[in-house]
Order: sequence, then C-alpha cells, then structure tokens
Amino acid sequence: MKKTLNDYLSKLPAVRKEKVKKRAAQLIGEELTLCDLRKARQQSQQKIAKVFGIKRVEVLEIERRTDLYISLLRHYIEAMGGKFEIMVTFPDSPPVRISQFEDLDLRL
Repeated sequence: MKKTLNDYLSKLPAVRKEKVKKRAAQLIGEELTLCDLRKARQQSQQKIAKVFGIKRVEVLEIERRTDLYISLLRHYIEAMGGKFEIMVTFPDSPPVRISQFEDLDLRL
C-alpha cells in the first residue's frame, strides 16, 4: 500500500508538524493571484474600484487577466497600499530591481 503525504505528516511530532504548516503557508504566500493578494490584504473589489474610479466589475476583469500593462498592475498594487517593484533574479547573482518603470504615468 502506498503512503500518502497525510500518512507521513500524521506520524510527525507536533512541533515538526507546526514547522511544516508554517513553511507551507510561507511558500503559498509567496505566490498569489491578484485576487488572492487582494483578499489576503483584506481589501474589497469595491474599495479598489473606488480608488481606480471604475466599476467593481472592471476590477474583477483586471483580476482575471493574464496580460496587464505594468502601469495598471502598479496602480492596482498601490490601490491596496502597496509599493510595486519589479525584481529580476538569476541563478548566479543576487536579485536586481528594475527601476525603468518607476516614473510611469498612472492614467488608466
């Protein structure tokens, strides 16, 4: 009979289970959709729409898109109170922040 992940986890000590749970949450938190990020920040589509000056349904459309202008993505993040930065990583060097897009016009 094959062992499942739950079988393995159930046999771990409580302290180890908690460490695994925290690390899993950390990894999940490092990669989110815009909708997930908004929810994690306890923001509503209505609030984001108000900041943008658009309808709530348009926020939904933004969250569903897979191809966004950088200026739109930046504005969306700033509407939640965040700071938008583009970082690039290469296997042989530390992360590099791309500053080229910092002065973008945020008009929609």
